[in-house]
Amino acid sequence: MRTLRVGNCSGFYGDRHSAMREMLDGGELDYLTGDYLAELTMLILGRDRMKSADLGYAKTFLKQVTENLALAKERGVRIVANAGGLNPAGLAAAIREVAAEQGVDVSVAHVEGDDLVARSAELGFGDALTANAYLGAFGITEALRAGADIVVTGRVTDASVVVGPAIAEFGWDREDHDRLAGAVVAGHVIECGAQATGGNFSGFRDIDTSRPLGFPIAEIAEDGTVVITKHEGTGGAVTVDTVTAQLVYEIQDQRYLNPDVVVDLTSIDLATDGDDRVRISGVRGTAPPATTKVCLNAFGGFRNSVEFVLTGLDIEDKAAWVRAQIESALASSPPAEIVWDLARTDKADPTSQPEAAAILRCHVKDADQNTVGRAFSGAAVEVALASYPGFTMTAPPGRAAPYGIYRAAYVPQAEVPHVVVHADGSRTEVAPPANFCDDVRPRAASTTEPRHKSRGEGGEAREIPLGRLVHARSGDKGGNANVGVWIPAAHPRRAEAYAWLEDLLTEERIRELLPEAADLRIEVHPLPNLAGVNVILHGLLGEGVASSTRFDPQAKALGEWLRARIVSVPEELLA
Repeated sequence: MRTLRVGNCSGFYGDRHSAMREMLDGGELDYLTGDYLAELTMLILGRDRMKSADLGYAKTFLKQVTENLALAKERGVRIVANAGGLNPAGLAAAIREVAAEQGVDVSVAHVEGDDLVARSAELGFGDALTANAYLGAFGITEALRAGADIVVTGRVTDASVVVGPAIAEFGWDREDHDRLAGAVVAGHVIECGAQATGGNFSGFRDIDTSRPLGFPIAEIAEDGTVVITKHEGTGGAVTVDTVTAQLVYEIQDQRYLNPDVVVDLTSIDLATDGDDRVRISGVRGTAPPATTKVCLNAFGGFRNSVEFVLTGLDIEDKAAWVRAQIESALASSPPAEIVWDLARTDKADPTSQPEAAAILRCHVKDADQNTVGRAFSGAAVEVALASYPGFTMTAPPGRAAPYGIYRAAYVPQAEVPHVVVHADGSRTEVAPPANFCDDVRPRAASTTEPRHKSRGEGGEAREIPLGRLVHARSGDKGGNANVGVWIPAAHPRRAEAYAWLEDLLTEERIRELLPEAADLRIEVHPLPNLAGVNVILHGLLGEGVASSTRFDPQAKALGEWLRARIVSVPEELLA
């Protein structure tokens, strides 16, 4: 069966610059893709666009293309990336200039229509700095079918840069839901670059970390089955667990909604297919939702912060004193929001000064720049000789900085233009899907009651960190955080261990294990084919990562915190 080799060279704006050349040099590819956009990135690009209308795209991608354009042409590799951000037309034009300067004959097209900021009032978005709808893959497909060598887009879904080439090559249509779903899963696995090959993987001790991790490749078959792999001789690993880690990353319930198809995540089967090869099969899909998500970023105000170092004895009392001093100094014009966070990193009988130290963080926010600017910085500095013993800070407080807030909106797909602009300037409008899924409401989450009361009861148990039995991966979705937890594929009693895990991670127990979530809405969704569960913590990140005051604002380490918590595990599951 014919297959398509699609590689990835970027998982975010700022990823390893050399990855594009490494992927082109490393072995055979048909397509090279890159994901440069995230909710926070759209805010960053929005600020760039405020400085100049010529900006608004991922400048690092243009540098990569400049260095590798001739090589990609020589190798016959076509490039698809969402690096266009808020200005895909500007990026396409810049690439054409580079091609002309280098004498490389390539056709460059771009996809637009996602930018809805000019229609914010009409669509009820309010005051937005950026407003970008998530487009599907069929615009990319049209550009490729028309002969484009390079396609740059604005805000398409992360998986679309992989799905578009598959549709173009295999001639799928909108009703090929299972095949489309397989390609979406392939795109979701490789979209974050080296996260599929061992990056941010809780089992990192079992992979090759002696050299840079390779970037992933999806070998997509015409029937929608996929093999995830990487170039030979690169670091990291592709295993069932590294692929699972990416599958459970930044998802919601048991369905993965895409403008082209709804993927049933419970249908996914994973199997080892050789060294550094994992086969994905059995993926089922249904008609897409009638609406598509819109990423909205708005100006939230100004923020500032300071970190006090508290050392030795009486940490709580020292923290209370300096807190009272700062709040008293700000009382005449208090910031709209003051958040205090005491991290007890100190140890008893410390053998070094850092072991004796705790960190007290103060975050302030306000609509008035002056309120959280010099007034706040001055309050922190002026008590230096009149506060707790050992007063010091990790760094002097700085100026107030603007911050953005994120929220999601949803609009009918028919309301969003989906336009391909070809190399010759001609335009092709892409029609939205004709058929939609009737119901895309989140599936009901699990109850707090144990589902298998007999499992793990009646035998010996050991108090150990949860992470000695499970892997986890966590991340952000707007103001929400998700944590995917699963039993490693090599566990000799994986089915029994999964049943125990499903019983353990009830909403009530998660509130105990993650006290930050005690007052939040929590959902727990089982993923039996992956021997795992997905936990959603609503509102943990407030108004999104750009405004979050959490120690870990993107929840990237939330899963590792959960793995560090002590739980009682049946002895038979530890053999």
